[in-house]
Amino acid sequence: MRILGVDPGLTRCGVGIIDANPDRSVSLVTVTVLKTDKDLELPQRLLQLRSELALLIEEFKPERIAVERVFAQHNLRTVMGTAQASAVAFVEAAERGIPVDMHTPSEVKASVTGTGRANKVQVATMVGRLLTLPEGKLLPDATDALALAICNAWRGGAGTAPKGTLTPAQQRWRDAERQAKKRG
Repeated sequence: MRILGVDPGLTRCGVGIIDANPDRSVSLVTVTVLKTDKDLELPQRLLQLRSELALLIEEFKPERIAVERVFAQHNLRTVMGTAQASAVAFVEAAERGIPVDMHTPSEVKASVTGTGRANKVQVATMVGRLLTLPEGKLLPDATDALALAICNAWRGGAGTAPKGTLTPAQQRWRDAERQAKKRG
């Protein structure tokens, strides 16, 4: 199943597309960060995001779209921009009949690393390992978009595991933690 992950943002919108296989392995299709100029008016910025996202959807034909759930932050302007960028993804999906799933940041972290308290470096490391990417080569928005797609593959509509079942990443994380405790 092909899944497009969206880490929504008005200035930087991460988009990652993966293929999820029945054996729960994942592979990279493409990843990018869509950027808009802060000096443009809001309608033009949203139109630019929509146009670029539409091109990616048309080219790569995802079967599902995963979007990060907007959560309240202290900066209302940031929350609004994130929500508006999310809406662009929803509209594009709705026009094509593509199902959309939303995942919270802690759900994504838990799915990819085994813990909902993982930091950005830990998430990036696991995304890199799962997709066999060169270390430290992706922008955080791109890494987060790929993590969303992976989370959706394992928890969303692309083959949800039974409750209590560990994803491959969660099992590797637990194994690594056990090894570290044995060493020190």
